[in-house]
Amino acid sequence: MSDIPEYIDGVLNVSGYEAQIDKAIKAGKKKSVYKDESPIKFDSIRSAAAIALHMHQPLIPAGGHDLHSAKIISNLEHMRNNQGYGDNHNAPVFEWCYKRIGEFVPNLVGQGKEPRVMLEYSGTLFHGLRQMGDDHIIDALKNVTVNPAYRRCVEWLGCPWGHAVAPSTPMQDFRLHVKAWQHHFAALFGLEALGRVRGFSPSEMALPNHPDIAYEYVKILKECGFEWLLVQEHSVELPENGEHSRRPHLPHLLVCRNSEGKEASIVVLIKTQGSDTKLVAQMQPYYEAQSLSRMDFNGKSIPPIVTQIADGENGGVMMNEFPGKFNEVASNASHSDVPMMNGTEYLEFFFGLGIKEKDLPVVQPVKQKKLFDACKPGSGPVKLAEAIEKLKKEDHRFHMDGGSWTDNISWVKGYDNVLKPMERVSALFNEKVIKPGLPTDSKAYRSALFHMMSSQTSCYRYWGQGVWTDYGVEICRRAEEILKNDL
Repeated sequence: MSDIPEYIDGVLNVSGYEAQIDKAIKAGKKKSVYKDESPIKFDSIRSAAAIALHMHQPLIPAGGHDLHSAKIISNLEHMRNNQGYGDNHNAPVFEWCYKRIGEFVPNLVGQGKEPRVMLEYSGTLFHGLRQMGDDHIIDALKNVTVNPAYRRCVEWLGCPWGHAVAPSTPMQDFRLHVKAWQHHFAALFGLEALGRVRGFSPSEMALPNHPDIAYEYVKILKECGFEWLLVQEHSVELPENGEHSRRPHLPHLLVCRNSEGKEASIVVLIKTQGSDTKLVAQMQPYYEAQSLSRMDFNGKSIPPIVTQIADGENGGVMMNEFPGKFNEVASNASHSDVPMMNGTEYLEFFFGLGIKEKDLPVVQPVKQKKLFDACKPGSGPVKLAEAIEKLKKEDHRFHMDGGSWTDNISWVKGYDNVLKPMERVSALFNEKVIKPGLPTDSKAYRSALFHMMSSQTSCYRYWGQGVWTDYGVEICRRAEEILKNDL
């Protein structure tokens, strides 16, 4: 199985190798990823701790003084070139943050330790690092990804290429983001490494809760080869009572039913508590795991797992305290009854006990209990829409915008000036590219896809109105121009 190129004719390779990608994923499913290489004694440990680091930098039109002609560069490059403004002086520290797991893991393994960490890097970050000439960062990450001495310690999680927020991204585009990330990852680390990617980390921990969107979301993940999903504790509920799970430290099954009554499901690991970088930076999951004991599940004794994800570079605690704390905890946890484990590693042991997906407790996206009480799944899209509008009028807190790491930020409200251009680009891409069947291995397809995905980055709808929304609108303008004139 030959690997695939990273750039073709100067354009990032985000499409065109679908057959090779699918073949690699299917080949990877035929074997254990971590269990056979793991020294952990699952039948004797008390609990486990899992941490994931989310890394992202958006692409912005800032490589020049004129917004309409400036080169699209990484925000990290912009920070590095303008360190006298705001917190741009953190650029060199951020670069080290993106690389340092590639240093920590070999050092710890060399000491006989068993560190564990899950990594999720957006495609825009990968591209930006390469364009900046930060090859040493990618090389360090590749070493811990493919080297048999270290690969059991580092698990990569899939994500949308352009850090798109699922509830407010057209699902046909979201599928393209997922496939593009798989292309990009395989080009960087190899098809074999891609075959070991089983878990998915959603941007902003956002989970769609509109039944039709949630169904398509899970369907896309499963069809793209993902076996489990990381979800935020308060973004899911129990179907029977609408409450949150009382056993969040055990795997669950997310079941999504649409307006036609169809179901799609995927295994989920639940990230507990809210979003606080300090939780991971200070290795809180390990200390919480120490307070837990094995649990009975379907007559089997199971060690619970405490799972957390946080930005891997933002905040003084993550930048400064995480290195020492990670190395300390990795050392203390190694060969103990509360080890660090990665998600797929834990699940391989868990299902290796004979447990089936159908045995798992079921959860569904938040607020669906209230909706399904008013409109049963299978009632059709018209009745569903009517029920949603009725519930919104009765309760101003009810919405179908999805759940994420916080309920304080909406990815929809107040952003029409960005969302409208995004919708136009999406519609144009469908009209000019998808419907005519433009070959996915063509330069025009890749260029149009690159710009469309870049325009859907959540950062343009995070900081409020201002320069960031200007960036989003400008990238949409360029994407529209390519779709109208270059195809």
